Amino acid sequence: MSKRWQQRPGTARRQHEKDAGVVALGIWGTVVLAWAAPVGEPPPRDYPAPQARVAPVLDGRGTDACWAAAPWRPLDQRWLGPPAAPTDFTGRYKVVWTPQRLYVLAEITDERLIDTHADPLVRWWDDDCLEIFVDPDGSGGEHQYNYNAWAYHVALDGHVVDMGRDRKGRLFDEHVRVRRRQRGTVTTWETAVALYADTYDDTRPQANRPLPIQPNQPIGFALAYCDNDGSPERENFFGSVPVAGPDKNRGWIDAGIFGRLRPVPARP
Repeated sequence: MSKRWQQRPGTARRQHEKDAGVVALGIWGTVVLAWAAPVGEPPPRDYPAPQARVAPVLDGRGTDACWAAAPWRPLDQRWLGPPAAPTDFTGRYKVVWTPQRLYVLAEITDERLIDTHADPLVRWWDDDCLEIFVDPDGSGGEHQYNYNAWAYHVALDGHVVDMGRDRKGRLFDEHVRVRRRQRGTVTTWETAVALYADTYDDTRPQANRPLPIQPNQPIGFALAYCDNDGSPERENFFGSVPVAGPDKNRGWIDAGIFGRLRPVPARP
C-alpha cells in the first residue's frame, strides 16, 4: 500500500512506466533452474517457495541452510519515479515457508537510508521501507480499507504499518518480525510474516490467530521498496511484478496485481 502520488483527498499523483526484462537464477534442491526472459517479455509472476525444515533465525544475515534452496528474484519493476542508477537502488529477494510463517529475505542496495518521520503513523510511505504484499487466500480483488489482502510497510526502525478499516494507518508489528543488517550501501532484511484472514478484527487484535500455511495452496504475493534520497516525498517505488497499464501504483488497492507464491512441500 504505497502512498506517494496516490489519489487521496488533496493529493496529486504522478505516474511513470517502464518495460523491463529480468534474469532469475534459482537453486531447487540439487537441481539448478535457470530462466531468462526474452527481450520484451515480463518476468515470471509465480514464485515457488521451498519449505524450510528448520525456520531461519532472524538475524539479518540470511545464512541459514534453508535459504540456499530458494531462488533469488529481482525487484526491478519501476512502479513510480524516474530511472535510478544501480548504485542508488538495486534489489532482490527470496522466500521460504513453514506451516506458521512466510520468511522473506531481501537484499537492497540503497546509497542513502532515510527515516525522517519519527511517528511511525505519519507519512510512512515517504521513508525508505520494505513493503510486503500478501493475499493469504489468493482471491485477488480490492483491499484498500479492508483485510482482503495486506500491504505491510516495514520501516527501518522495525515498525509495520498498513491501513485499517477506519482508513487510518495502524501498527501491525505483531504480524511481521524483522531483523535488518547494513554493510556499506547494502541492507539485508530478514522477515517472518504471519498470515491473517480477511475476517481480521482490528477491535480485538489479540483474538485473531494466524492462518496455517498449506503446501501447494497459492498465496497472492508481491514485494516492493520505497526509496527516498532526501526529498520531502520519496523518489521511487520498485516492485517485484509487472503491472499493466499506466497506473502501476495499485498494489495498495488491488490484490489482483500481485504475483502468486506457491508453498512447495519439503521432500520426504
